[in-house]
Amino acid sequence: MATFLLDEMIEILCRLSVKDLLRFKCASKHWCSLIDDPYFIKLHLSHSLKTKTNHSLILRQYEYHFFSVNYDSGETIQRLNHPLGEQKKAIKILGSCNGLLALIDDNDRIFLWNPSTRKSQVLPSTEIEISSLSICFDRSTFYGFGYDPISDDYKLVRMVQLHGNNKGYLHSEAKVYSLRSNCWRRIKDFCFYLIFAREFGFLANNALHWMVFKPPKSGKQNLVGFDLRTEEFRFLELPEFCLDKLFCYDIKAMGGFICLTATYRELDTVVVDVWIMKEYGVKASWIKLISWNEPHFIPRFPSLVVPLAFSKNGDKVLFNISYKCRNFGKWYNLRDKFVWYDLLGERVEKVEIRGIPTSFDVHFYVESLVPINGNAVMINNEMP
Repeated sequence: MATFLLDEMIEILCRLSVKDLLRFKCASKHWCSLIDDPYFIKLHLSHSLKTKTNHSLILRQYEYHFFSVNYDSGETIQRLNHPLGEQKKAIKILGSCNGLLALIDDNDRIFLWNPSTRKSQVLPSTEIEISSLSICFDRSTFYGFGYDPISDDYKLVRMVQLHGNNKGYLHSEAKVYSLRSNCWRRIKDFCFYLIFAREFGFLANNALHWMVFKPPKSGKQNLVGFDLRTEEFRFLELPEFCLDKLFCYDIKAMGGFICLTATYRELDTVVVDVWIMKEYGVKASWIKLISWNEPHFIPRFPSLVVPLAFSKNGDKVLFNISYKCRNFGKWYNLRDKFVWYDLLGERVEKVEIRGIPTSFDVHFYVESLVPINGNAVMINNEMP
């Protein structure tokens, strides 16, 4: 009978929010022990992922303000106190996985943060292992953050490529940080080109992904994946899309699938095509999920239309539409807004969220109790 009651209690607790669970931890030592148990933490996360509950969007405004919003309910946004507190230093999100965010500040200090439990941790620094940096002029640094279920470990990947004045000179290195061991280690170098100064990968099918260039360097970008279990790189083929059109694209994970969005002009209208890879690594499995002609909320080009998530019942897709301007060679967000796209009715619905910032960067996030290793420096464990 006791075992049955415990199972029933766990089943009920799995349905609660992290905020409620943290409150219940104060009720008794037994409740605290149960909620802190690694088995329960994984069970609660698994329930949230399967039922699409406790899902939020993290909004970053002015590089150091963070907000969360439940996009399904459209509730008023909540201000988050990030690990640097009131310091107005630029912070970027390297990745989001199972309730943990990997962040980097303008001093290249990296830390992990669970906004739900308010725990954070500074990662140890690691040097670029090259004998002479003086001959290098350009540097590309790509990051990615994800979870390996086989080793039950969270990993951060850093790829660095240095370019010298001699086109034949190139130095590349890849390192992996393990949360379980709290240390970096170098892995086998990669054989492709990183062109942009800094890029952050996305997680799908237990692998991190970036757009890169195959050697020899060319104008065509390719999708590469990094398996978090084997720690091997592999190329994945993209669909045959818009090959004869000038377009801008975005690629990320949505609903567990790799999702590619191409936005381009066709005569006097703007077209948004959304592709998803139904079977990981199989080119023939790419399907066009949406072809959105004359989007009602794109008054002019350039603008970036990016799908973020499926609705809870899967019949709609949430989009972020970002209107951009260019100043001194750099793109800036003028305004951002959310819209729902109805897959069956092929129509657009406005999303009204009270208190939302005018412009922001957005990341998908699932609230969780996932702990952060205590071997490194902890900062701001409690809310100010």
